[in-house]
Amino acid sequence: MTRVLVVDDEPQIVRALQINLKARSYEVHTAATGTAALSVAAQYPPDLVILDLGLPDLDGVDVIRGLRGWTEAPVLVLSGRTDSSDKVEALDAGADDYMTKPFGIDELLARLRAVLRRSNLIPDEPVVTFGRTQVDLSAKRVVLEGGGDVRLTPTEWHLLEVLVRHPGKLMSQHQLLTEVWGPGYETASGNLRFYMGQLRRKLEADPARPVHLLTEPGMGYRFEP
Repeated sequence: MTRVLVVDDEPQIVRALQINLKARSYEVHTAATGTAALSVAAQYPPDLVILDLGLPDLDGVDVIRGLRGWTEAPVLVLSGRTDSSDKVEALDAGADDYMTKPFGIDELLARLRAVLRRSNLIPDEPVVTFGRTQVDLSAKRVVLEGGGDVRLTPTEWHLLEVLVRHPGKLMSQHQLLTEVWGPGYETASGNLRFYMGQLRRKLEADPARPVHLLTEPGMGYRFEP
């Protein structure tokens, strides 16, 4: 049984999530504060955490950091904060997805299922296939169906590698810039836009309407297989 930890100080939201999750055979634990969340997570290690950022004691971002100190369980943020800076901060701290309140229970359950599917980490050296593209991470090779090898620059390859190793995960601009370009480039968003455009031109069937290398406005980028 999949174990879900719901962290929210609004009783009506907790109750609604409990009812809907238990009806779908999830094991549900709850906490109304950040301190309680970390304690419950230690006692009953969750497979997934649904987390509000506006908690009465700790900020939700601090809870994410506390969890990330020992667990890779995916974190789905469910918050009333709509500012993009709050979303980016949560993602940089280790959140896997972000939804704003008010929310639809069907969408939340769909995102929960998607995050759980993605939580099964890709092996270290996989071959990832999407659309007409095959990415061999071991051989550092990209092949188009019926079209031979695709030549990528070292930067294009590094950016693609980071994205495909985290399928479905929303990667903030800060995360990508730090991982691909290193410290000191955290604000070089122009670099990121340029190279994402190059990858789309080479790998997407219609670069103007990408279906695999997606932009999340104000937040970052996502690879969808």
